[in-house]
Amino acid sequence: MNSLLILLISIGVLIIGYVVYGSWLAKQWGVDARRVTPAHTQSDGMDYMPAKASVLLGHHFASIAGAGPINGPIQAAVFGWVPVLLWILIGGIFFGAVQDFSSLLASIRHKGRSVGVIIEKNIGLKAKRLFLCFAYLTLILVVAAFASIVVGTFDGVADDGSRVAANGSTATISLLFILMAIIFGFAVYRRKAPLALSTVIGVAGIVICIILGLKFPLYLDSTAWLIIVCVYIAIASVTPVWILLQPRDYLSSFLLYAMMLAAFAGVIGTHPAMELPAFTGFRGLSGDNALFPLLFITVACGAISGFHSLVGSGTTAKQLDNERDAKVIGYGGMLIECALAVVALICVGVLFQDGAMPAGTPTQVFAAGIATMIQGIAGEATYDVAYALIILSVSAFCLTSLDTATRLARYMFQEFFLIGGQKKEELRGIKKLCVNPYFATGITVLIGGWLAVGGYARIWPLFGSANQLLAALALLAAAAWLGNSGKNNKMFYVPMAFMLIATLSALILTLHKNIQTISAGGFSFGTQGFQILLIVLLIVLALDLTIEGFKTLRRTDPPAPLPKD
Repeated sequence: MNSLLILLISIGVLIIGYVVYGSWLAKQWGVDARRVTPAHTQSDGMDYMPAKASVLLGHHFASIAGAGPINGPIQAAVFGWVPVLLWILIGGIFFGAVQDFSSLLASIRHKGRSVGVIIEKNIGLKAKRLFLCFAYLTLILVVAAFASIVVGTFDGVADDGSRVAANGSTATISLLFILMAIIFGFAVYRRKAPLALSTVIGVAGIVICIILGLKFPLYLDSTAWLIIVCVYIAIASVTPVWILLQPRDYLSSFLLYAMMLAAFAGVIGTHPAMELPAFTGFRGLSGDNALFPLLFITVACGAISGFHSLVGSGTTAKQLDNERDAKVIGYGGMLIECALAVVALICVGVLFQDGAMPAGTPTQVFAAGIATMIQGIAGEATYDVAYALIILSVSAFCLTSLDTATRLARYMFQEFFLIGGQKKEELRGIKKLCVNPYFATGITVLIGGWLAVGGYARIWPLFGSANQLLAALALLAAAAWLGNSGKNNKMFYVPMAFMLIATLSALILTLHKNIQTISAGGFSFGTQGFQILLIVLLIVLALDLTIEGFKTLRRTDPPAPLPKD
């Protein structure tokens, strides 16, 4: 099938989903532009601060995107392009975007607090603590994973001691980009510079950063970069959002938009055939995979991701200027990510040859696919430049997701010790220390950095299941809130049940494989032992929280008034 037709149909379906289903959800849930948001009522100049819708969409999209919608569809392509595409479109419209939109709106109605607080007020304190443990554990994996990915793209010294120019340039560009973002934030928020003019200058600054980075690469080894990255995310987690988070993510989004436009131009200009088979069977190309549940876990951010609910209720809700913007940022942001996932799938189809998947990491496949299409339009000489810029863009989004995840983990850690709307100033002793933002950030960075050094890859295969299970729990929280508010929550039941079944099935399959390895005499506590421990912990936390949530959903008596802060 022609890839251009696939892209056009996909975009059309996503637009219809946004206009029809997204608008219906907004009406059902009572989105009200007249309601004052927490960005105004709780404004503190650090975490709570109103942002223009375009700026906030840039932050939200850059934070939730990362490498997820690229890696997931490319890895899942072993099942063929039809099942992956169907799950991206159906999952994105009826699962992922519903979760993102509802998590953002629920947080706004709870003073910009996290999903954990929403659960506390609508299900109970025990459920809140269960969720926060689960979410914090997942975020630690995110921090470890993306720290390692970023370090890998910055590492300018190869194993043989030679210099890697591409990585050195990426490092320089990224550091210059952070500096430029700080200047942009100071100009817009402190000097009140016009956003349009500042944006034009900022985009021009991105080009300058790229030129300087290509000319002056920075060569440091992985150890040095891991230390630098950990220090950076620790600082980024506690600085006011206007200094770095808002401006950096806003400017980063232009890189992502440019990358997507380049991909669209490549598909339109070359309209290559989708060489990947439509369907390769329920066991995939290798014959050792199971379409259910692996497809629905692997595509991840391309269709639904629990991490999105933490971003929406963690940072985005604290910056939303007007409630009417929740639909375009929450629901629309997810559908833009679905479009990116479709592009990633097309890249596999462009490079698929002789019945074999293209070689390289998903990021390399994505960059090679887009560069190949650009080359078909602009000539052979453009391939290397296009490839390098795509790799740079993906690296920038990994860094964005990394420091956002660190800030979110800090929120989770602090909220665990706050009960019923307590203020940090009311606590004493060890609890007061634990809610200190610097202490909470330090603990998070230390654990995440240690996992990045000490073999996080051994537990990384579990992240997909943990992340998707987190999505099911976020849907449960939103359903409980809407039910207690007397609003329609039936649209959550099928997505919630399906994701629970799929993710728990995947965890059980992974547990079974580890037990088989142990039976064959291959036990290692650092691998099988740790994975089994983590799987059991995730399953117990999820089942306990699910039972608590379903008790709330099944309640037939009128809900009690929500607790007041």
